[in-house]
Amino acid sequence: MPIGSMLTGLMLMVFLSTAAAAPRAEYKIVTASKTGTYIQIGNDLAKWVAEPASIDLEVLESKGSAENVQRMRFEPGVKLALVQSDVYQAFLDEAKAGNADAGNIIRPLRLILPLYDEEIYFVARADSPLNSIHEIKNKKIGVGPLGSGTALTSRTLYQLMFEEPMPAGSAQYLSNEDALVKLTVDKSIDVAIIVAGQPAKLFADMKPEARNYIKLLRLDDSAPETTRAKKTYFPATVRNSSYPTWLTADVSTLTVKAYLVTYDYGLQSTVGNLGRFADSLCTNFDKLQANGHPKWKQVRLELPALGQGWRYFGPMEKRLRACIAGQAGFGTPPSSKTQAPARPCREQELVLGICKS
Repeated sequence: MPIGSMLTGLMLMVFLSTAAAAPRAEYKIVTASKTGTYIQIGNDLAKWVAEPASIDLEVLESKGSAENVQRMRFEPGVKLALVQSDVYQAFLDEAKAGNADAGNIIRPLRLILPLYDEEIYFVARADSPLNSIHEIKNKKIGVGPLGSGTALTSRTLYQLMFEEPMPAGSAQYLSNEDALVKLTVDKSIDVAIIVAGQPAKLFADMKPEARNYIKLLRLDDSAPETTRAKKTYFPATVRNSSYPTWLTADVSTLTVKAYLVTYDYGLQSTVGNLGRFADSLCTNFDKLQANGHPKWKQVRLELPALGQGWRYFGPMEKRLRACIAGQAGFGTPPSSKTQAPARPCREQELVLGICKS
Protein backbone atom coordinates (compact mmCIF):
# COMPACT_ATOMS: atom_id res chain seq x y z
CA MET A 1 0.00 0.00 0.00
CA PRO A 2 1.40 3.43 -0.92
CA ILE A 3 2.65 5.48 2.02
CA GLY A 4 0.25 8.32 1.12
CA SER A 5 -2.74 6.02 1.34
CA MET A 6 -1.53 4.60 4.66
CA LEU A 7 -1.13 8.09 6.13
CA THR A 8 -4.57 9.08 4.91
CA GLY A 9 -6.06 5.97 6.48
CA LEU A 10 -4.29 6.60 9.77
CA MET A 11 -5.41 10.22 9.83
CA LEU A 12 -9.00 9.13 9.20
CA MET A 13 -8.82 6.59 12.06
CA VAL A 14 -7.42 9.22 14.41
CA PHE A 15 -10.16 11.67 13.39
CA LEU A 16 -12.91 9.09 13.91
CA SER A 17 -11.57 7.99 17.30
CA THR A 18 -11.26 11.61 18.41
CA ALA A 19 -14.79 12.37 17.25
CA ALA A 20 -16.12 9.32 19.04
CA ALA A 21 -14.37 10.36 22.24
CA ALA A 22 -15.57 13.96 22.05
CA PRO A 23 -17.76 14.79 25.05
CA ARG A 24 -21.45 15.44 24.46
CA ALA A 25 -22.49 19.08 24.68
CA GLU A 26 -24.20 19.92 27.97
CA TYR A 27 -26.73 22.72 27.55
CA LYS A 28 -29.69 24.07 29.51
CA ILE A 29 -33.11 25.40 28.54
CA VAL A 30 -35.18 27.68 30.80
CA THR A 31 -38.93 27.07 30.76
CA ALA A 32 -41.47 27.94 33.51
CA SER A 33 -43.17 26.32 36.51
CA LYS A 34 -43.39 22.56 36.89
CA THR A 35 -47.17 22.64 36.37
CA GLY A 36 -47.02 24.71 33.17
CA THR A 37 -46.74 23.77 29.50
CA TYR A 38 -43.28 25.25 28.86
CA ILE A 39 -41.52 22.68 31.01
CA GLN A 40 -43.23 19.86 29.10
CA ILE A 41 -42.18 21.45 25.81
CA GLY A 42 -38.62 21.63 27.18
CA ASN A 43 -38.70 17.95 28.12
CA ASP A 44 -39.90 17.08 24.63
CA LEU A 45 -37.05 19.05 23.05
CA ALA A 46 -34.54 17.33 25.32
CA LYS A 47 -35.79 13.85 24.41
CA TRP A 48 -36.75 14.09 20.76
CA VAL A 49 -34.38 16.79 19.47
CA ALA A 50 -31.35 17.29 21.71
CA GLU A 51 -30.68 13.62 22.42
CA PRO A 52 -30.45 12.60 18.73
CA ALA A 53 -28.15 15.61 18.21
CA SER A 54 -25.77 14.32 20.94
CA ILE A 55 -26.70 17.18 23.29
CA ASP A 56 -27.56 16.66 26.95
CA LEU A 57 -30.24 19.29 27.49
CA GLU A 58 -31.12 20.05 31.11
CA VAL A 59 -34.63 21.43 31.52
CA LEU A 60 -34.82 24.16 34.17
CA GLU A 61 -37.84 25.58 35.96
CA SER A 62 -38.26 29.36 36.12
CA LYS A 63 -40.75 32.09 36.94
CA GLY A 64 -41.48 32.46 33.24
CA SER A 65 -40.65 34.42 30.12
CA ALA A 66 -39.26 37.66 31.56
CA GLU A 67 -36.87 35.75 33.80
CA ASN A 68 -36.03 33.43 30.89
CA VAL A 69 -34.87 36.37 28.77
CA GLN A 70 -32.43 37.45 31.46
CA ARG A 71 -31.19 33.94 32.21
CA MET A 72 -30.75 33.26 28.50
CA ARG A 73 -28.58 36.35 28.36
CA PHE A 74 -26.46 35.90 31.48
CA GLU A 75 -26.66 32.44 33.06
CA PRO A 76 -23.81 30.07 32.10
CA GLY A 77 -24.89 27.00 30.21
CA VAL A 78 -28.32 28.32 29.26
CA LYS A 79 -28.38 28.11 25.48
CA LEU A 80 -32.14 27.95 24.87
CA ALA A 81 -35.25 29.61 26.31
CA LEU A 82 -39.00 29.63 25.83
CA VAL A 83 -40.37 33.18 25.66
CA GLN A 84 -43.76 34.81 25.08
CA SER A 85 -44.01 37.17 22.13
CA ASP A 86 -45.32 40.10 24.20
CA VAL A 87 -42.42 39.79 26.65
CA TYR A 88 -39.86 39.78 23.84
CA GLN A 89 -41.56 42.80 22.29
CA ALA A 90 -41.68 44.62 25.63
CA PHE A 91 -37.89 44.34 25.99
CA LEU A 92 -37.48 45.64 22.43
CA ASP A 93 -39.78 48.57 23.18
CA GLU A 94 -37.93 49.43 26.39
CA ALA A 95 -34.63 49.32 24.49
CA LYS A 96 -36.03 51.57 21.77
CA ALA A 97 -37.23 53.99 24.46
CA GLY A 98 -33.65 54.35 25.72
CA ASN A 99 -33.41 51.76 28.51
CA ALA A 100 -29.78 50.63 28.24
CA ASP A 101 -30.31 47.53 30.41
CA ALA A 102 -33.16 46.31 28.21
CA GLY A 103 -31.07 46.88 25.10
CA ASN A 104 -28.09 45.02 26.55
CA ILE A 105 -30.33 42.07 27.38
CA ILE A 106 -32.45 41.74 24.25
CA ARG A 107 -30.31 42.82 21.29
CA PRO A 108 -28.05 39.71 21.22
CA LEU A 109 -31.02 37.33 21.54
CA ARG A 110 -32.23 35.51 18.44
CA LEU A 111 -35.30 33.46 17.54
CA ILE A 112 -35.13 29.84 16.44
CA LEU A 113 -38.77 29.01 15.74
CA PRO A 114 -42.26 30.36 16.46
CA LEU A 115 -44.10 27.69 18.42
CA TYR A 116 -47.76 27.82 19.40
CA ASP A 117 -50.38 30.08 20.96
CA GLU A 118 -50.68 29.97 24.75
CA GLU A 119 -54.11 30.41 26.23
CA ILE A 120 -54.70 33.09 28.88
CA TYR A 121 -56.92 31.85 31.70
CA PHE A 122 -58.90 34.32 33.81
CA VAL A 123 -59.90 32.29 36.85
CA ALA A 124 -62.53 33.47 39.33
CA ARG A 125 -64.36 31.84 42.22
CA ALA A 126 -67.31 29.70 41.19
CA ASP A 127 -69.68 31.96 43.12
CA SER A 128 -68.16 35.21 41.80
CA PRO A 129 -70.53 37.73 40.15
CA LEU A 130 -67.86 38.15 37.45
CA ASN A 131 -68.55 36.29 34.21
CA SER A 132 -66.59 38.12 31.49
CA ILE A 133 -62.94 39.09 31.15
CA HIS A 134 -63.68 42.80 30.69
CA GLU A 135 -65.28 42.91 34.15
CA ILE A 136 -61.95 42.65 36.01
CA LYS A 137 -61.32 46.42 36.20
CA ASN A 138 -60.22 47.53 39.69
CA LYS A 139 -60.42 43.98 41.05
CA LYS A 140 -57.73 42.30 43.12
CA ILE A 141 -55.79 40.25 40.58
CA GLY A 142 -53.12 37.58 40.87
CA VAL A 143 -50.92 38.55 37.92
CA GLY A 144 -48.12 35.98 38.19
CA PRO A 145 -44.68 36.27 39.85
CA LEU A 146 -42.36 39.20 39.28
CA GLY A 147 -40.13 38.32 36.35
CA SER A 148 -42.76 36.12 34.73
CA GLY A 149 -44.33 36.41 31.32
CA THR A 150 -47.72 36.10 32.97
CA ALA A 151 -47.13 39.30 34.94
CA LEU A 152 -46.18 41.16 31.77
CA THR A 153 -49.20 39.78 29.91
CA SER A 154 -51.56 40.65 32.76
CA ARG A 155 -50.38 44.25 32.92
CA THR A 156 -50.33 44.69 29.15
CA LEU A 157 -53.83 43.28 28.74
CA TYR A 158 -55.18 45.47 31.52
CA GLN A 159 -53.60 48.55 29.94
CA LEU A 160 -55.06 47.70 26.54
CA MET A 161 -58.55 46.91 27.77
CA PHE A 162 -59.02 49.83 30.14
CA GLU A 163 -56.59 52.37 28.63
CA GLU A 164 -54.89 52.91 31.97
CA PRO A 165 -52.24 51.04 33.99
CA MET A 166 -53.31 48.41 36.47
CA PRO A 167 -53.56 50.13 39.88
CA ALA A 168 -50.66 49.28 42.18
CA GLY A 169 -53.05 48.01 44.83
CA SER A 170 -54.78 45.64 42.41
CA ALA A 171 -51.76 43.54 41.36
CA GLN A 172 -50.68 40.62 43.51
CA TYR A 173 -47.48 38.95 42.27
CA LEU A 174 -48.16 35.28 42.98
CA SER A 175 -47.28 31.90 41.52
CA ASN A 176 -50.11 30.03 39.83
CA GLU A 177 -50.55 27.73 42.80
CA ASP A 178 -50.46 30.55 45.37
CA ALA A 179 -52.92 32.57 43.31
CA LEU A 180 -55.46 29.75 43.36
CA VAL A 181 -55.04 29.46 47.13
CA LYS A 182 -55.52 33.20 47.60
CA LEU A 183 -58.53 33.04 45.30
CA THR A 184 -60.35 30.14 46.90
CA VAL A 185 -59.14 29.83 50.51
CA ASP A 186 -58.62 33.29 52.00
CA LYS A 187 -60.39 35.05 49.10
CA SER A 188 -57.93 37.94 49.15
CA ILE A 189 -57.96 38.22 45.34
CA ASP A 190 -60.87 38.22 42.89
CA VAL A 191 -59.18 36.86 39.76
CA ALA A 192 -56.07 34.81 38.97
CA ILE A 193 -54.54 35.28 35.50
CA ILE A 194 -52.60 32.23 34.29
CA VAL A 195 -50.87 31.78 30.93
CA ALA A 196 -50.36 28.19 29.76
CA GLY A 197 -50.88 26.13 26.63
CA GLN A 198 -53.74 23.68 26.92
CA PRO A 199 -53.88 21.10 28.27
CA ALA A 200 -51.96 22.62 31.20
CA LYS A 201 -51.03 20.20 33.97
CA LEU A 202 -52.22 22.66 36.63
CA PHE A 203 -55.81 22.33 35.43
CA ALA A 204 -55.67 18.86 33.89
CA ASP A 205 -54.84 17.34 37.29
CA MET A 206 -57.86 18.93 38.99
CA LYS A 207 -60.65 16.73 40.33
CA PRO A 208 -64.29 17.18 39.33
CA GLU A 209 -64.97 19.02 42.59
CA ALA A 210 -62.84 21.90 41.29
CA ARG A 211 -65.87 23.28 39.42
CA ASN A 212 -67.45 23.96 42.82
CA TYR A 213 -64.63 26.39 43.62
CA ILE A 214 -63.37 28.01 40.41
CA LYS A 215 -64.58 28.99 36.95
CA LEU A 216 -63.19 30.69 33.84
CA LEU A 217 -64.25 34.15 32.74
CA ARG A 218 -65.33 34.39 29.11
CA LEU A 219 -64.29 36.73 26.32
CA ASP A 220 -67.19 38.97 25.33
CA ASP A 221 -66.74 39.94 21.68
CA SER A 222 -69.27 42.76 21.99
CA ALA A 223 -67.30 44.61 24.69
CA PRO A 224 -65.12 47.55 23.56
CA GLU A 225 -62.45 46.32 26.00
CA THR A 226 -62.21 43.13 23.94
CA THR A 227 -61.72 45.09 20.73
CA ARG A 228 -58.81 46.95 22.31
CA ALA A 229 -57.26 43.73 23.68
CA LYS A 230 -57.29 42.21 20.19
CA LYS A 231 -54.78 44.83 19.02
CA THR A 232 -52.09 42.62 20.56
CA TYR A 233 -53.73 39.33 21.53
CA PHE A 234 -55.89 36.90 19.59
CA PRO A 235 -59.16 35.11 20.40
CA ALA A 236 -59.07 31.41 21.22
CA THR A 237 -61.02 28.70 22.98
CA VAL A 238 -60.24 26.73 26.12
CA ARG A 239 -61.78 23.41 25.20
CA ASN A 240 -63.87 21.23 27.46
CA SER A 241 -61.97 18.25 26.01
CA SER A 242 -58.73 19.63 27.50
CA TYR A 243 -60.19 19.62 31.03
CA PRO A 244 -63.17 17.25 31.03
CA THR A 245 -63.18 16.84 34.80
CA TRP A 246 -63.39 20.61 35.33
CA LEU A 247 -65.07 22.36 32.40
CA THR A 248 -68.58 21.49 31.27
CA ALA A 249 -68.32 23.56 28.07
CA ASP A 250 -65.80 25.40 25.89
CA VAL A 251 -64.78 28.87 27.09
CA SER A 252 -63.62 31.71 24.81
CA THR A 253 -60.43 33.56 25.80
CA LEU A 254 -57.27 35.20 24.41
CA THR A 255 -53.82 33.88 23.44
CA VAL A 256 -50.18 34.94 23.19
CA LYS A 257 -47.50 33.35 20.95
CA ALA A 258 -44.60 31.29 22.36
CA TYR A 259 -41.11 31.30 20.78
CA LEU A 260 -37.98 29.17 21.05
CA VAL A 261 -35.07 31.57 21.59
CA THR A 262 -31.26 31.44 21.68
CA TYR A 263 -28.29 33.85 21.65
CA ASP A 264 -26.21 35.23 18.78
CA TYR A 265 -23.34 32.83 19.41
CA GLY A 266 -20.07 33.05 17.49
CA LEU A 267 -17.99 30.27 19.09
CA GLN A 268 -17.53 27.60 16.45
CA SER A 269 -18.27 24.63 18.72
CA THR A 270 -21.51 26.20 19.98
CA VAL A 271 -22.61 27.14 16.46
CA GLY A 272 -21.92 23.57 15.37
CA ASN A 273 -23.87 22.05 18.25
CA LEU A 274 -26.84 24.34 17.67
CA GLY A 275 -26.67 23.56 13.95
CA ARG A 276 -27.07 19.87 14.79
CA PHE A 277 -29.96 20.80 17.08
CA ALA A 278 -31.63 22.63 14.18
CA ASP A 279 -31.15 19.64 11.86
CA SER A 280 -32.57 17.32 14.52
CA LEU A 281 -35.53 19.64 15.14
CA CYS A 282 -36.42 19.43 11.46
CA THR A 283 -35.85 15.71 10.95
CA ASN A 284 -37.56 14.69 14.22
CA PHE A 285 -40.43 17.16 14.03
CA ASP A 286 -42.89 14.37 13.23
CA LYS A 287 -41.85 12.59 16.45
CA LEU A 288 -42.46 15.76 18.47
CA GLN A 289 -45.95 16.00 17.02
CA ALA A 290 -46.68 12.31 17.52
CA ASN A 291 -45.21 11.84 20.99
CA GLY A 292 -44.84 15.26 22.62
CA HIS A 293 -47.26 17.64 24.31
CA PRO A 294 -50.49 18.13 22.27
CA LYS A 295 -49.43 21.74 21.59
CA TRP A 296 -46.80 20.44 19.14
CA LYS A 297 -49.64 19.60 16.75
CA GLN A 298 -50.27 23.36 16.45
CA VAL A 299 -46.65 24.19 15.60
CA ARG A 300 -45.74 24.75 11.97
CA LEU A 301 -42.25 23.96 10.77
CA GLU A 302 -41.75 27.33 9.11
CA LEU A 303 -39.78 30.55 9.53
CA PRO A 304 -42.14 33.45 8.76
CA ALA A 305 -41.02 37.03 8.27
CA LEU A 306 -40.46 38.89 11.54
CA GLY A 307 -41.32 42.33 12.84
CA GLN A 308 -38.77 45.10 13.28
CA GLY A 309 -36.12 44.24 15.87
CA TRP A 310 -36.85 40.49 15.71
CA ARG A 311 -34.14 38.32 14.12
CA TYR A 312 -33.52 34.62 13.62
CA PHE A 313 -30.19 33.05 14.63
CA GLY A 314 -28.48 32.91 11.24
CA PRO A 315 -26.67 29.55 11.44
CA MET A 316 -29.76 27.73 12.71
CA GLU A 317 -32.04 29.56 10.28
CA LYS A 318 -29.84 28.42 7.38
CA ARG A 319 -29.91 24.79 8.53
CA LEU A 320 -33.66 24.82 9.16
CA ARG A 321 -34.49 26.40 5.81
CA ALA A 322 -32.29 23.90 3.98
CA CYS A 323 -33.85 20.98 5.84
CA ILE A 324 -37.41 22.25 5.31
CA ALA A 325 -36.74 22.82 1.60
CA GLY A 326 -35.39 19.29 1.32
CA GLN A 327 -38.52 17.76 2.81
CA ALA A 328 -41.22 18.51 0.26
CA GLY A 329 -44.62 18.21 1.84
CA PHE A 330 -43.17 18.08 5.37
CA GLY A 331 -45.06 20.46 7.63
CA THR A 332 -47.04 23.46 6.42
CA PRO A 333 -45.85 25.75 3.59
CA PRO A 334 -44.19 28.87 5.02
CA SER A 335 -46.20 32.03 5.36
CA SER A 336 -44.95 34.96 3.35
CA LYS A 337 -45.66 37.41 6.11
CA THR A 338 -46.56 37.52 9.80
CA GLN A 339 -47.99 40.36 11.79
CA ALA A 340 -45.36 42.26 13.76
CA PRO A 341 -45.89 42.00 17.51
CA ALA A 342 -47.83 45.03 18.69
CA ARG A 343 -46.23 47.53 21.02
CA PRO A 344 -47.35 47.07 24.63
CA CYS A 345 -47.35 49.81 27.24
CA ARG A 346 -43.96 51.05 28.44
CA GLU A 347 -44.58 50.79 32.19
CA GLN A 348 -43.06 47.32 32.36
CA GLU A 349 -39.62 47.79 33.92
CA LEU A 350 -40.57 46.28 37.27
CA VAL A 351 -42.10 43.22 35.68
CA LEU A 352 -39.21 42.81 33.26
CA GLY A 353 -36.73 42.88 36.14
CA ILE A 354 -34.85 45.91 34.80
CA CYS A 355 -36.28 48.49 37.18
CA LYS A 356 -33.57 50.61 38.78
CA SER A 357 -35.66 51.61 41.79
